[in-house]
Amino acid sequence: MSFKKITESDSNYNNLELKSTKELVNIINDEDMTVASAVKKTLPILTILIDKIYLNMKNGGRLFYVGAGTSGRLGILDASECPPTFGVSDKLVIGIIAGGDKAIRKSQEFAEDDYNQGWTDLLGFNISKNDSVIGIAASGTTPYVVGAIKKCSEEDVLTGCITCNLNSPLAKASNYPIEVIVGPEVVTGSSRMKAGTAQKLILNTISTTLMIKLGRVKDNKMIDMQLSNNKLINRAERILMNELSIDNDKAKSLLEENKSVRKSLENNK
Repeated sequence: MSFKKITESDSNYNNLELKSTKELVNIINDEDMTVASAVKKTLPILTILIDKIYLNMKNGGRLFYVGAGTSGRLGILDASECPPTFGVSDKLVIGIIAGGDKAIRKSQEFAEDDYNQGWTDLLGFNISKNDSVIGIAASGTTPYVVGAIKKCSEEDVLTGCITCNLNSPLAKASNYPIEVIVGPEVVTGSSRMKAGTAQKLILNTISTTLMIKLGRVKDNKMIDMQLSNNKLINRAERILMNELSIDNDKAKSLLEENKSVRKSLENNK
């Protein structure tokens, strides 16, 4: 099948600079509303990918996100939120971006064009067959990401990808490609918009589902969250009050003693 960069297709809207603020925000919102339905079409293959990653994690494997630019930043964002939300090590879900950590805040020219550097960066983490790697690239052609995923697949490392074009080089290199087709952007080629939103939705689904399956959620509560600010401490107190039918003073006492919602619950069954 032929490959066409839908992400680079001309916008469906012309003369944007002549439109009013009201017109612009309505156009963008109308386009955003199509993203969730595009993501829904990927759920069958997404489910398979998550189950494969889960099995690897049960055997001690890690999950890596590899991306460049917006895609790389989204992967790092998702990875960085796993420890405070679910109490896991920051070595369990790891985001890697072309150009290194300095690229998180400022674009690093041509870093994404190095076909071999993605694999080199993964080697720095002693990547193994127990691990899983997801390449994130809206275009599906970013050399840094494609090279990393292709080499991972050759080395029998489980691979997936999140891309917004059909039949891309990245999808062909991946074991389980997630191809979420959101169509042209309002501003032609600005894949930080709908494509970025779709990637964020999928990343949310991957990490949250994995953490639930790994036992990091009880009922619908984050019982392993890090108690790193007053908002989270107050949330933890409410969980204990509801789960153990105790008052706020007792909940405070248990948290001070156990430093954890999970431990407080386990020690007061």
